[in-house]
Amino acid sequence: MRSENIIHNPIKSGIHLTKIWFDNDIIELKIDVSDGNSLFSNRVYVSYSRIANVITELDVFKDQVYGGVLDLRFGEFGLEYANGAFHARLHFAKPGKLYITCKQQSEFKDFSVMKAASEATLYLKTEPALLNNFIDALKSLYKERGEKAYLQAI
Repeated sequence: MRSENIIHNPIKSGIHLTKIWFDNDIIELKIDVSDGNSLFSNRVYVSYSRIANVITELDVFKDQVYGGVLDLRFGEFGLEYANGAFHARLHFAKPGKLYITCKQQSEFKDFSVMKAASEATLYLKTEPALLNNFIDALKSLYKERGEKAYLQAI
């Protein structure tokens, strides 16, 4: 294979949240998840109160390094809901290592004689200090000072 046929993925491994639209009630986020080899991107609607709850949950979870588990959801899975869905299960299986299973679903669209959505499951690993950076960036996004939050994978 010739090198010019290879597409390089410029997105770093991790979870990238980008605010693309907002009003007084909700934020539309673009969520890009990459494990270094694969990339899945979707959009979700999130209320400000949900983001505030996630920040509170993460602030408690970050200290549960001896086996803590936390499920984070933005949007909902299924044809009945607008836009897409994101579910991340965070698990401190070993002190100092945070394992994350990310499940994503795109918006449903017409496909042949039905409606279909693309889906992906990606597996990431990170560490507590990088989780702290993500929480700070999420707080900034929530307070409308930032447009992005990134949880770096290792």
